[in-house]
Amino acid sequence: MHDFKISNLNSYIPFNFLNQNILSKNSILILETGEKFFGYSFGSEKLGVGELCFNTSMTGYQEIITDPSYTNQIISFTFPHIGNVGTNFNDYEGKSNVSGVITRQLPSKESNWRSDKNFSEWLKDLSIPGIAGIDTRKLTKIIRNRKSINAIIAKIDKTDSLSELNEILQNHPSMNGLELFSKISTKKEYLWNENLHELIKLSKKQNNKQLKIIAFDYGVKSNILRNLYERNFEVSVLPYTTTIEEIISKNPDGIFLSNGPGDPKASDPNVFKLLKNLTSLKIPIFGICIGHQLIALTLGAKTSKMKQGHRGANHPVKNLETNSVEITSQNHGFIVDKQSLPSDLQITHISLFDQSIEGLKHKELPIFSVQFHPEASPGPTDTSYLFDKFYDLCLEYSNAKKN
Repeated sequence: MHDFKISNLNSYIPFNFLNQNILSKNSILILETGEKFFGYSFGSEKLGVGELCFNTSMTGYQEIITDPSYTNQIISFTFPHIGNVGTNFNDYEGKSNVSGVITRQLPSKESNWRSDKNFSEWLKDLSIPGIAGIDTRKLTKIIRNRKSINAIIAKIDKTDSLSELNEILQNHPSMNGLELFSKISTKKEYLWNENLHELIKLSKKQNNKQLKIIAFDYGVKSNILRNLYERNFEVSVLPYTTTIEEIISKNPDGIFLSNGPGDPKASDPNVFKLLKNLTSLKIPIFGICIGHQLIALTLGAKTSKMKQGHRGANHPVKNLETNSVEITSQNHGFIVDKQSLPSDLQITHISLFDQSIEGLKHKELPIFSVQFHPEASPGPTDTSYLFDKFYDLCLEYSNAKKN
């Protein structure tokens, strides 16, 4: 019989020998609607409170947890085996601000040639609490049937009372109306100079003309910047507070608006003022995720909170321009309202799950955006052509400037 310590839940237990029933449940998950789940603590022992959401991806948990768009959220993974390939020093998408992680099984011992650190220790280093042994199917059904639930994770021996936890939970703000990207946007400009990983390099080497673009950081994922850099863009990443005068002085060939967390409607009014000024320059603009929503709001559309959000790496989207289906990676809790679209905006992509807007373009200006993530990480690369489309628009604009 193999020996392992039952008391130390932060150590990794080989999956074949794991029997959660013989372990003492020492952690609690409380939903603001009153439901309580008891489980096993791993990762950090700190308190975690935030909006509860679920992600259906089977792989890519490191990229998901380090996606800045998950700021102030607790992620419940529907796939039961999370952490089994460990973590490494390369698969980071940004600085993690996740409030907590929920899994069905306790993480097994990591087994992968790229692994540098086991999952639990990695979460501990990031100060992210985890709770395992949760019926994630039941939890997913609760999230699906209610709109925007906050939750709290706590280690039982670190808590004085349930009433104290409930008070913290009830006082935590809703994501609806919450502005977040100002807390994670870069404070100073920097140049990006990292290509795509060798495992996902573009099949065709890029020998095209280098173009200068500005990428606004609302919580940008690294793989977006890698995809832009791989297309031979000189990528200057700027804070969201950058002024129109600073942008004009840089004479860019295009503007990119990144992904990010929070309610787009709650953004600083100066963000919309800047974007309005940029549209008047007729410069190419490409937005992803919250960047897509900010473009829509700037041009007169409205956004709203979704009931459960789209979070996973296998979401089918219909490209209305090519009449084809594309599988996409998604992570958003807000959408652009169809009925609010002004006449100069055209829908280019729709979700085949709920028919919600997944892509827009301006009918006259070189502006387009998507709600999903064409850079994937994790997920399919069906829509990576959008980065090439952006390059072509920027090249046309650059050539026109010289004539």
